[in-house]
Amino acid sequence: MTEVGVEPVMPENPGEPLETEQSHTNEADNAIIAGASPVARPHSRGSVSPGKIISRVGSAHSSKFSRPRTGSSQQSSIVQNEKEDEDSDGGYDTDLELEADREEYDTTGKTTYKEACKQYGVIPVSYFLRHMQDTELIMKHHGLGPAGAKAIAVALVTNTRILKLDLSDNWLHGKGGIAIADMLEENCYITELVLSDNKLGAIGAKAICSVLQKNDNINRVNLSGNEFDSHAADHIAELLISNSQKVETLDLSGNHFDELSGEILAAGIAENTSIKELNLSWNYFRLSGAVAIAKGIGANIFLKSVNISWNGLGMEGAIALRDALMQNNVLEELDVSSNRISAEGAVEIAKALVSNDTLRVLRIGRNPIRTAGAHGILLALQQNTQSAIEVLDFTDVVVNKDYVESEKEVKETRPKLEITHGGAEAEKKKPKPRANPMSKLIKYVEEKGMRMVDFFNLMDEDHSMSITHQEFQNGVENAGIMLTQDEMKALLEELDKDGDGEINYSELVIGNLEHLAKEKQKLEQENQE
Repeated sequence: MTEVGVEPVMPENPGEPLETEQSHTNEADNAIIAGASPVARPHSRGSVSPGKIISRVGSAHSSKFSRPRTGSSQQSSIVQNEKEDEDSDGGYDTDLELEADREEYDTTGKTTYKEACKQYGVIPVSYFLRHMQDTELIMKHHGLGPAGAKAIAVALVTNTRILKLDLSDNWLHGKGGIAIADMLEENCYITELVLSDNKLGAIGAKAICSVLQKNDNINRVNLSGNEFDSHAADHIAELLISNSQKVETLDLSGNHFDELSGEILAAGIAENTSIKELNLSWNYFRLSGAVAIAKGIGANIFLKSVNISWNGLGMEGAIALRDALMQNNVLEELDVSSNRISAEGAVEIAKALVSNDTLRVLRIGRNPIRTAGAHGILLALQQNTQSAIEVLDFTDVVVNKDYVESEKEVKETRPKLEITHGGAEAEKKKPKPRANPMSKLIKYVEEKGMRMVDFFNLMDEDHSMSITHQEFQNGVENAGIMLTQDEMKALLEELDKDGDGEINYSELVIGNLEHLAKEKQKLEQENQE
């Protein structure tokens, strides 16, 4: 018997037993409870095609706890549900649809950069788009400005390829420096940072120095040519004193550091424990500032190379360097070129070289140390057999014979020593005197086989034995004797003894005799020398 209220399902083949909707429901429920797939039910008119797969996870229509329905109501319900599923995206949860709807993520960062350019109102730089996946991004002279720097910074936040970032000469100013600093707080892949010639000023210095104390991946930093002054020196000194930063190479050349800046930076230089190479060239360190820098170098026990060329150390700085080299036993390279160091200052530095056994390279050229200063340094090397000096640079310093001989002696014991200087002094030779105009006149007369009287008669047309200055000048020019105006003037003054404006024959003869006597005397003096 069938259950009241449940319409029996007629079998498609006669002879098959009658089955009710409730029996199928119970059978399916038992299968779900047992963990097996539901048993397929026979298809009646209006049922869903077997090829159609429908997922109704979480739908009220698929609940196994819904009460049974009559055949007609169930058939209409199934058709209605099918239509609803076709109209709803949530009815079909296939993998194909998920793949089609998923938005692809741009791992290159190009899309992010273009969007950032729109936001900051700048034109995207094609060079950046082409090279943002390189290990080195060299973008010098692209005129980025603060806004362009902000756009690039946004794209570099998640960049994992670039290890060296060079944005030299892009006039980033303080705001651009802040944008780069904010990016470096997130980016932990960049190890070398070059921001030279960007007018960062004290504002940019503060931002960059602050992030360098947090970012321990950057070990090479170039901040040259950024108009840093004593205000920026405060932030840099704070960076140098910090033990959290890992910078090993720092370039601060070409800035506006003055005497006060030197005193500020000196404390940081003395206490720094990470920097191995420091460049302070092309600044304005003078007097007490120069002395303070030298003392800081002497106290540091980690620096290997220091460049303080093109400053104004002078005598005071040279004495401070002497003390520093006596104290420091770590420094290997020192460049003090173009620092107004005199010969006396070079001798003071030489005193330290007598005992120093770590310095390998000393560049002290383009200073007025003269031969005496260079010679003093050579003598110091001769006294110190343990000296490690391999390179001596005396560029533009002219040396004498004594120095040349000392250099040969030093090189006999140190054959690998490289020395550069401005060349040896040539032997002093008297400048070759100009030919006396009277000598030219006499030479012409001798070459023509003439006598002096014959030459005079060619000019004395009226045979008065006296000729004017103009007649004499015309005669010399007609003869082809090449005399300048000055030579002609000197010759007329020499011959016209009485100054009457005319030259007579006797004056010409006397002039000739006097000239021959002077030449004979000069020849005798040369032979005696």
